[in-house]
Amino acid sequence: MLSHTCKTAVKAVIFLATKYEKGEKAGIKEIAEYIGASEHTVGKMLQTLVKQGVINSLKGPAGGFYLSTQQRQQPLINIVEAIDGKNIFKNCGLGLSRCSSTHPCPIHHEYKQARDITEKIFQSKKLTDLCEHVTSGMAYLFG
Repeated sequence: MLSHTCKTAVKAVIFLATKYEKGEKAGIKEIAEYIGASEHTVGKMLQTLVKQGVINSLKGPAGGFYLSTQQRQQPLINIVEAIDGKNIFKNCGLGLSRCSSTHPCPIHHEYKQARDITEKIFQSKKLTDLCEHVTSGMAYLFG
């Protein structure tokens, strides 16, 4: 359902959220290494997230990417919408352009249920909820 870039973005932003408590910023190389992604993909994706206001960046020797207090409280859906768009949870599971409840594809009803549940998870989970699991070692962002 989510693009590879979007999954990478979610992991990168959670990683940045874990750096918040220490007031640290992270560079593209550090983020890419930690989440196991290419620097090129991470760099382009981070630029998009900055433009959309999901994260911040600061140039210079003490620069890098970081989250504000308010950004750390945002739901995951903000990241998904910034990368994959607002219609990601409306698309057909088979990629058909004319799929609807009146003209459903073969998996329409089941896929819609799964899609709706997934959307609710992304709307309700905040970055702070997820970074606590990573910081405590109960969850991981690589592998």
